[in-house]
Amino acid sequence: MRMPRCSVTLSCSLTGIANILCIEVFQLLTDLKQQRKESGKNKQSSGQQNLNTIMYETLKYISKTPCRYQSPETVRNFLVAMKGHKLTKAEKLQLLNHRPVTAVEIQLMVEESEERLTEEQIESLLQTVTSILPGDPEEQQRDSAMATEDKSAQA
Repeated sequence: MRMPRCSVTLSCSLTGIANILCIEVFQLLTDLKQQRKESGKNKQSSGQQNLNTIMYETLKYISKTPCRYQSPETVRNFLVAMKGHKLTKAEKLQLLNHRPVTAVEIQLMVEESEERLTEEQIESLLQTVTSILPGDPEEQQRDSAMATEDKSAQA
């Protein structure tokens, strides 16, 4: 599974972290796209066309990541819940941007996780991430249906 990367070094209004969240990039580009559509400018320079291509490709990519379903309130709730976990700001940013669902993904995002976190802490972290950060609704529905099928097959 290829981990999507989305981290830009800018000032972040929601977290105060020196990086910006994918959700902020998504909101910024969506707003900019809407403003351009409303202004109705038809003539564009080649530089403007290149910018439009970058915006399109970035929006297309981010719309396939879990952060597509986040909101500023979700981010705040997540950061409050993370106060009990001893993670760096950069690690919290990674968790927000990628929404890990397995212990292996946590190990990839949390530096020296084997030394810093017990298995129980990793499970607690996963529970916090999956309960607060929304995932793809269709994927979650599919996973739920598969779990129900597994239970009925075992019975």
